[in-house]
Amino acid sequence: MRASLALAVLLLAGCPKRASAPTVTKAIRLLADTPERETTQLTELRPDLEIDTRDFDRTPHVVATGETPLFSPEGADVRLYGDEAGTKGFEVDNIILIEVLGADGKVLRSAVVGYSDPVSQGKETIDNLGRQAFSFEAGELNLAPLMPEHGSVRLRATVLDYFGIGRVTDVFVRVEPKTSSADDLRGQ
Repeated sequence: MRASLALAVLLLAGCPKRASAPTVTKAIRLLADTPERETTQLTELRPDLEIDTRDFDRTPHVVATGETPLFSPEGADVRLYGDEAGTKGFEVDNIILIEVLGADGKVLRSAVVGYSDPVSQGKETIDNLGRQAFSFEAGELNLAPLMPEHGSVRLRATVLDYFGIGRVTDVFVRVEPKTSSADDLRGQ
């Protein structure tokens, strides 16, 4: 009887499972190097988005697109790099729209990376992740704050331009073991 009672107490008092950080870094290509082109040569548009500018076309032109396969970001940092090894930064003109997609394909969160006037989709302004710039250092931007706590996701990236020239260098997503909590604020 005592053994049964002790077993029941142990089962009821069980600790919740914690997501553990990955022990191996995984690199995934998000975007391939796309040479610069004049905005007027870019014929594909994103009419669902609007750039809050008075001087240029408010509907952004698509420069390039990319998407990762499903991966689990649980307990990990998800950083952007310019190479698979994680040693280089990357460049973009003007912005990368990053959409976090659930396993069912629905958009969970969005953010823009790069240099742009405010971007909106309908009545919602899309947050800018990190500083406004055309160049980013290796690992400067951590996408972990955009990730859900549980489950697998895909990342969809759309490089957008609205004046001058549009381009992007290679961009890789690296799913890495989580670093200290002080690093979580880097790039925000």
